[in-house]
Amino acid sequence: MAISDQDVEKQIRHMMAFIEQEAKEKAEEIDAKAEEEFNIEKGRLVQNEKLKVMGFYEKKEKALDLQKKIQRSNLLNQSRLRVLKSRDDHVKSLLEETRHRLADIVSSPRYDKFLEDCVTQGLCQLLEPSVVVRCRREDADRVRKVLSKSQAEYGRITKGKTCTVTVDGSFLAADVSGGVELYSKDGKIKVANTLDSRLEMVSSQMLPQVRTALFGRNPNRRFDD
Repeated sequence: MAISDQDVEKQIRHMMAFIEQEAKEKAEEIDAKAEEEFNIEKGRLVQNEKLKVMGFYEKKEKALDLQKKIQRSNLLNQSRLRVLKSRDDHVKSLLEETRHRLADIVSSPRYDKFLEDCVTQGLCQLLEPSVVVRCRREDADRVRKVLSKSQAEYGRITKGKTCTVTVDGSFLAADVSGGVELYSKDGKIKVANTLDSRLEMVSSQMLPQVRTALFGRNPNRRFDD
């Protein structure tokens, strides 16, 4: 039985409708997949950028925090240095005041005994047969007066040793507070027994105790130096 033109046209229209529907569904599927991939890629890009921004500000925050710590450390160090300088200045002022008070010793009657002991001690340290004593110009006569006592005491301490002692024609500097310096005859050995050298020695030895008395014990220091 032959198919009429009407049936053929009907089948063609049906096939075209089917193809058109298939194409439409395929296009919608492609669009949906493209949209999904776009959203995924967009989300990935957004997340990456978000991570970059977060990382940037995290680095900024860490750098700022480090800068604050450095500044705080510098301020603490500067503060400590100011405190230490203030303390050193205070100790120096006390030593300077003590140095000025050395004049009280020189003007007191016990200064002659001090000179005698200084000469005796120097002789015992040198143990030389001939010694030169250098003193201040204004102390020359007082030193000459005590030489015999110092020599006698030296002989007693050393079980009979003798020593020839002369007062040097050169004198100690004008800024020396008092006391003496003793030299071997050849000038190669020197014993400083001036008031200034004794103050320096005592202040060096007692500096830790002085600091503790003035400012208290340092909790961070295990040993006194």
